Amino acid sequence: MTRIAILKNKILEGGSLSPEEALSLADIAPEEREELWQGAEEITRAFCEKTFDSCSIINARSGRCPENCKWCAQSAHHATDIETYPLVSHDVCMAVADMNRKAGIRRFSLVTSGRKMQGKDLDTVCGYYRELNEKGGLSLCASMGLLERDELQKLYDAGVTRYHCNLEAAPSFFPTLCSTHSVEDKIRTILMAKEVGMEVCSGGIIGMGETPLQRIELALELLRVDPHSIPINILCPIPGTPLENAAPLTPEEVLDTISFFRFIHPTKTLRFAGGRAALPKDVQLRALRIGMNGSIMGDMLTTVGSKVEEDKRLISEGGYEY
Repeated sequence: MTRIAILKNKILEGGSLSPEEALSLADIAPEEREELWQGAEEITRAFCEKTFDSCSIINARSGRCPENCKWCAQSAHHATDIETYPLVSHDVCMAVADMNRKAGIRRFSLVTSGRKMQGKDLDTVCGYYRELNEKGGLSLCASMGLLERDELQKLYDAGVTRYHCNLEAAPSFFPTLCSTHSVEDKIRTILMAKEVGMEVCSGGIIGMGETPLQRIELALELLRVDPHSIPINILCPIPGTPLENAAPLTPEEVLDTISFFRFIHPTKTLRFAGGRAALPKDVQLRALRIGMNGSIMGDMLTTVGSKVEEDKRLISEGGYEY
């Protein structure tokens, strides 16, 4: 029996990989890739529902962020050409939410730039969320930075049931990408969100110069916060950011990474996020079968995503019910 078959069977029998076993997957040889991908597909079929987990976001406050994340077009430290604006109006927020509700998308999140939402802006978005909660038809999420417990409590009381805060990269790699906050800062916010009663959505970005070993390190670090949903973003190099010339990942590297995450998180929602629209359709389909059982649908933050009707067709072809 091959080493991958041994690890796969351990998971299928209800076990979990040790850190050493998980990290050993980084040494995948080209001739082992197909077995790795097929193993991840078996795990997905065994542990994940056939109903696809869809969500959508609105870029509710854009740009002028004081954090210096090298990947981000919204950082004030980088000269990018994105549109910047303060908090979106009530009418814009409600119109976008209504469009998503009618499209059958299950979750909706406001995403705001900046270290954190606070003060009057936080009170305003809590008003938005209370109204959306009263209308029904959408589960509500928020992605609003490094909040404190009382701020998270306000969101929860307004109807937000899931909080998003990506770890972004392995702890060993993150300090090379950002110096204004840390992975531990993120974990602190995530754990407080769970304490107030929220589910958690937390993942990261691949293709920022990290090694395969560090992608597995990120997946293992996420075990600390036990997220319900794990977004996997593929870097879209933005002109003006320090990572604008980052080399793109190969399709094989993307599929390897999805497999790593599925072996380590057999029951979780692995969510297609930014960058997947640049993948060929056959790679997207294989990714769905290997383990991507959720997705952000429609447009992303500062890059164009896939359109909803196209997404629905792809999801069906990938073997899921929408």
